[in-house]
Amino acid sequence: MRSVCRSRRYVSLYCTPNNLAILLTQNYVYSYTGGRRKGSFAIYLEPWHACIYDFLELKLPGGKMEARALDLFYGLWICDLFMQRVQDDGDWSLLCPHECPGLTTTYGDEFDILYTTYEAMPEKVKRKVKARDLWFKILTAQVESGTPYMLYKDAVNRKSNQKNVGVIKSSNLCTEITLYTDENEVAVCNLASICLPKMLNSENQMNYSKLGRIVEILTRNLDNVIDRNFYPIPEAKTSNLRHRPIGLGIQGLADVFMRQRVPFESKEALDLSDDIMECIYYHALKASCDLAKERGYYETFKGSPASQGILQYDLWEKTEEVEQRKDRYDWKGLKQDIMMFGLRNSMLVSPMPTASTAQICGNTEGIEPLSSNLYTRHTLAGNFVVVNQFLVNDLIDRNLWNAEMQAELIKHKGSVQDISSIPEDLKQLYKTTWEIKQRYVIDHAARRGKYICQSQSLNLYFPQPSANQLSSAHFYAWKQGLKTGMYYLRAKPASEALNFSQEECESCGS
Repeated sequence: MRSVCRSRRYVSLYCTPNNLAILLTQNYVYSYTGGRRKGSFAIYLEPWHACIYDFLELKLPGGKMEARALDLFYGLWICDLFMQRVQDDGDWSLLCPHECPGLTTTYGDEFDILYTTYEAMPEKVKRKVKARDLWFKILTAQVESGTPYMLYKDAVNRKSNQKNVGVIKSSNLCTEITLYTDENEVAVCNLASICLPKMLNSENQMNYSKLGRIVEILTRNLDNVIDRNFYPIPEAKTSNLRHRPIGLGIQGLADVFMRQRVPFESKEALDLSDDIMECIYYHALKASCDLAKERGYYETFKGSPASQGILQYDLWEKTEEVEQRKDRYDWKGLKQDIMMFGLRNSMLVSPMPTASTAQICGNTEGIEPLSSNLYTRHTLAGNFVVVNQFLVNDLIDRNLWNAEMQAELIKHKGSVQDISSIPEDLKQLYKTTWEIKQRYVIDHAARRGKYICQSQSLNLYFPQPSANQLSSAHFYAWKQGLKTGMYYLRAKPASEALNFSQEECESCGS
């Protein structure tokens, strides 16, 4: 959802008294299982909106409940100009979208010119603030509530294969879907994730032939889903049949690192991340091109970057880096085929959270680092303490697994960093997401990014986040060119329980 209403009516619509949140989340929708579950909605707002300060308080705990809408989810759709003003300690003008049309339907230089034109008209400016004042309000809201999400409007649109259709104005609940939506069509995501540990051979090396084959099967299957699906509203059907987007993701990436003995904070892990996503993107494009030969290209293919031989890595300005590795994939040949025959699908890759299916399949979630070496699993049969089996096996091999070690793991809540008897190489390999420098998390996302035509659900983890830490991470992600700078900010509570269960988005649990 996005804002199209008049400024002063925006917040009252959502939170007096939390009426819309209750209305939306207590209305049930059918799930693929035939049952029902509560609906969920994410609201995205651009930082120039006159009600941005009120918007930032909607998810905060405490305060007046009539000024809150806790059942909704919130994201920021951030332009480069705002980030530049924050960096330069400049002023920032808050505007009404009704009185300043065109700001939501432009990006890049066109947006900058329009915004500064409105900014120069005193009667249009509702309020002038220091950009850093608003920035620290954003950081404060994130520290207190874990949101709003951070998505970069210019990066999304500049690198979109749907840029010929129109300007993308929002994402989804999990920040990995970046599709065009307007009053006539509502974007739909068709998702599937690949269990990466199943792609390893007997020596725990990635079998890229198998991975490529699975990707091509999934691409074909998801394209079939588009035609056979049930659409609750005609606008959703219109969008899906016109653009035919799909989203391939992964799960168990951290498992692959552990099996290959590669620490997350290493060049080898970054290279592996890159190689896996390159394989997925190449074979998804190849399969989509083959489908176009059989069934025709999607309706809005003509005029898209892909129709001109411009792929995602070209939009990231990584053409030479990717295409010089000629022994891997015939990218130039694939581009020629795409320009000649087209693509069946406008979008292909969007790594999602995979919270449900990863647990079912026994994998770590999505692109996430290892959350802990020890956690409690809640089932109908009771609660069970689960230990990272890779770690246990390593400790057994080194004659270190005993009752004392078990007690140490429990004492340190699954962390091995402060257990003196554990060797340094195991400490590096089994760092949890709380112990990994978040710069590496962003580096992994950036290395993958040139092969991700939509975006990726990227969480940041700071045990006790500070404004400076968070600000540095956001600016680093923005300068790296990420589309999604942050999904959730995860922090440790002051009194931490040994429990890693959390709410999830069922729509993105592929």
